[in-house]
Amino acid sequence: MTTASIKQRLHEYIESAEDKKLKAIYTLLEDDIEDEHQLTDEQKAELDRRLYNYQNGIGKNYTWEETVVHIDQELQKRRNGK
Repeated sequence: MTTASIKQRLHEYIESAEDKKLKAIYTLLEDDIEDEHQLTDEQKAELDRRLYNYQNGIGKNYTWEETVVHIDQELQKRRNGK
């Protein structure tokens, strides 16, 4: 069974599972779920640096629309082998 099919089956199961079973599954996975959303000290420092730069007008900031255009351009370059 592929990872994708396992994920799909689990999603389907969770949508219809009884509360008791959901709580049991969550208890088994709780530590992993909590750890997954924790930033490392290095990541926190990088976010602090970027926030400082943003608040002080240092560096270039992009709107969401500019970001999407840039990503589309980069993807197109990669598709074209550049």
